[in-house]
Amino acid sequence: MGTQRNTQSGSSPLQTDRGSTTIKDSVVKSIVGVAAEEVDGIETTTGGGRLPGDSSRTVGEFLGSISGGGEVRSRGVSVEVGSAEAAVDLTVKALYGKPIPQTTQAVRDNVVRRVESLTGLKVTEVNVDVTDIFFPEETPH
Repeated sequence: MGTQRNTQSGSSPLQTDRGSTTIKDSVVKSIVGVAAEEVDGIETTTGGGRLPGDSSRTVGEFLGSISGGGEVRSRGVSVEVGSAEAAVDLTVKALYGKPIPQTTQAVRDNVVRRVESLTGLKVTEVNVDVTDIFFPEETPH
């Protein structure tokens, strides 16, 4: 009976008659970071100061690679998570030669799909800030 009421009223699947689920910002940030990098032609920013053309890793990136990289993956990601909704601001680098509007729309779509399916939160907005480009030979993959 409670499930039916929640479905009809449009309530979040995180709030039920038997309890509630809270999802922390850090969880959503990690999901967003992974979802963004799943899109071909996008890299999340690594933060820190680098000179143009500097491909050496920062200390934080090096330590992140040793410890699993979760913090590095979510750099450049800012989220606001409520009880039923989330909003995302994402800073990325785009691959030179790929159309930025289509690539960022693919990121937006993938982030919304992943966050909503994995968390049950409704994503209200995904703002993508493209701050740099990279070239195919610069990709570490």
